[in-house]
Amino acid sequence: MSNAPNFGTPVGRASAAVILVGAATIIGAWAFQMAGYVPCPLCLQQRIPYYIGVPIAFIAFVTARRMPGSVVPRGLIGIVGLLFLGGAGLAAYHAGVEWKFWPGPTDCAAGAGRALDTGNLLESLNDVVLVRCDEAAWQLFGVSLAGYNFLISAALAAITLGAAFKSTR
Repeated sequence: MSNAPNFGTPVGRASAAVILVGAATIIGAWAFQMAGYVPCPLCLQQRIPYYIGVPIAFIAFVTARRMPGSVVPRGLIGIVGLLFLGGAGLAAYHAGVEWKFWPGPTDCAAGAGRALDTGNLLESLNDVVLVRCDEAAWQLFGVSLAGYNFLISAALAAITLGAAFKSTR
C-alpha cells in the first residue's frame, strides 16, 4: 500500500474538496468578521456544517487511504454530504430572508460592541450595533455571503453525496 494520498477514489477526491474548499470558506468568513462584518445568528449557524464536516472529511480521507474498499469512508463522506445539504438549506433560507421573500426568525438580531455598562445603561445602548438577519452586510454582483454560502454548500453536498453513492465497481 502506498503512503501517497488516495485522491484516485471518489471519496478521496470529495474529502480533499471539502477539506480545501471548506477550510477556505470558513477562513474567509473569519476574515470578513475580523474586517468588521459582524455575523448575525443565521450566519453563525451556517458555519456549523463546516466546523463538523471538515474534520469528518479529514477522517474520511484518511480512512479511504487506509481502508480501501471499506464502507466506512463512504459512510463518513455521506454524513458530510448531509451536513452540507442542510447547510445549503439554511443558507437558502437566510438569503430568502435577506431578499424579503419570507420573514426571518423573530429573535434574529444580535448586539455587538462593548459589554453593557449597567451604571450608565442608556449611554451604553448607544454603543451597541444591531446585526439583523434580513440585511445583507456585504454583496458582490448582487449576491450576499448567504447566497455564496448556498452555492458552496450545495456544491460540496453534491460532490460528497455523489462520492458516497458512487459504485466502487
